Amino acid sequence: MVAGRGLETAVADAIVTEPDFHETRSRSKPIRDLGLSIAGTQLEPLIAELLAEVKRAGVRLLKPRFYLSTEWGVATDTIAIAIPFYLADPELTALHGERAGYVEGHRVGDVLQYLRHEMGHAVNNAYRLYEDPEWVRRFGSFTQPYVEDYRPQPFSRRYVRHLPGWYAQMHPEEDWAETFAVWLTPGRDWRSEYAGWPEALGKIEYCDRVLGQLGDREPLVRADDPDVDVSEIEESLDQFYGEQSPDETEFAPELADELRAIFEDPAAPAAAPVSPDRSAAALIRRHESALVADIYRWTGHFPEYSRLLLRHLAKRADQLQLQYAEESESRVVIALTTLVTALAMNHVRTGAYFP
Repeated sequence: MVAGRGLETAVADAIVTEPDFHETRSRSKPIRDLGLSIAGTQLEPLIAELLAEVKRAGVRLLKPRFYLSTEWGVATDTIAIAIPFYLADPELTALHGERAGYVEGHRVGDVLQYLRHEMGHAVNNAYRLYEDPEWVRRFGSFTQPYVEDYRPQPFSRRYVRHLPGWYAQMHPEEDWAETFAVWLTPGRDWRSEYAGWPEALGKIEYCDRVLGQLGDREPLVRADDPDVDVSEIEESLDQFYGEQSPDETEFAPELADELRAIFEDPAAPAAAPVSPDRSAAALIRRHESALVADIYRWTGHFPEYSRLLLRHLAKRADQLQLQYAEESESRVVIALTTLVTALAMNHVRTGAYFP
């Protein structure tokens, strides 16, 4: 939820095989009955670490509530921080990676990144910083509508870099949360890192100045009611994830030519049998998670879209019975990455893969 939109944010080592979550029957039980909680999980020490960072940074009286929910987020006018329920159990994390194709916070460092981002939202709400005229001047209007399919400008120096996909560019509130997260991260020399980025640096300096003034100020907002607590989720795991039925209407048939250009070897025998070990479709599926993660990080193309695109390509490769020579694997992976990145950039810039 990251305040505005539930990103399916992955990491390079995202799980790509589906485990059994205890017993099959657990997938048909309501999620509320799975006994999930933060206590006793890896989340507990990470939350403690985050709170220690915030205290060292000088914000001493803010006591947010942490709870499990359907996605990351901080509800408007609260200081309650929602954490995806699937992060409370390693098997559920792996199941989410398979069913959703992307995991928001698979590794310890990634979870901390998200926690710092969400704490930025909580601080903003607690002290109503978004009402400060300078905040508005630097970040924009807090009430500006969210645009779900935002179109970022990769490598723009007006914004800090923290979460993948140039997420600070989505909305002024996200810009603030990302700026706060960069400022809070221990050991990060943001003054040097952003020395040549005057607008981004100005935002971090504003954050540094304002947070330094909070000190022992009491929060203006203390509401910590959860949005959707895990104890209220009536859906089962199977219902929550549903059946994945990709909509391939956007993908033109000429992609077959692009796939042939990548995988066909003009020197190979025309009727060579397809080897399962050298199947183009298998290669695409094998690299799906890493490609989805990297494409999102560097282009802003949403993971769910990249996942559909790659699965469409794998299906077409199957239909075409494409394969590759063992010595060509590095080349075809590079070519596949280039093709998908080009399509992703078209989609980010224009909203369509093809003109």
